[in-house]
Amino acid sequence: MSAFSLLTASLPEDRFRCMICLEVFTEPVTTPCGHNFCRTCLSQHWSDSEFYLCPECNKRFHVRPEFSTNEVIAEISVQIKKRKIEVLESTDAPWQVKCDVLPLRAGEVPCDFCLVKQAAVRSCLTCLASYCPAHLEPHYQMEDLGRHQLISVVKNLEDSVCRLHGRQLGMFCRSDQTCICTKCAQTDHRGHHVISINREAAKKKVKFYSMKSQKWCKTVKIATHFIV
Repeated sequence: MSAFSLLTASLPEDRFRCMICLEVFTEPVTTPCGHNFCRTCLSQHWSDSEFYLCPECNKRFHVRPEFSTNEVIAEISVQIKKRKIEVLESTDAPWQVKCDVLPLRAGEVPCDFCLVKQAAVRSCLTCLASYCPAHLEPHYQMEDLGRHQLISVVKNLEDSVCRLHGRQLGMFCRSDQTCICTKCAQTDHRGHHVISINREAAKKKVKFYSMKSQKWCKTVKIATHFIV
């Protein structure tokens, strides 16, 4: 192992993750304010935005900055990816784990790695996958996977994740009538009327039953009129 590889082996992976895609950098570039992102992620982010804001600190650039690949960060990222592959090859991959065969019941979310589908118990926002207890174990045993964000099992997981920031859509912007993540609330939706998705769902549920009750009352009133 080279001296450089020995040095990178002690570096925390979280320091070399793109905050847009949440993965280890691929062709990292540095903004004028000193933050690093994957070239493709940053280019796409600015293509979809009206202004040139740093996704990390929200510093605004009046002209789209020119940037080149950060060679040092790029080499470290390559070494980190190699290290992850070595770790995975030295242990059982998640899909090779044997799990108990239990019938999948109606309404349950299937594990993405079971050959014979089993019920998932947790979903991972980083992997964008759902796991049964057996296939979830590597997330508790391996340091790299241990940094992933696990949530209660979710059906149609990709629809529950913000495509811009890779975070769970846990908030609702009433101003724009759309689901957003906490990062969206701090940036594009700052100053808007934002509440939790659970509160919005509760409000809509109450409104639904209120409308249903009103419709029922109207039906009863019409029926009573004809009886009389």
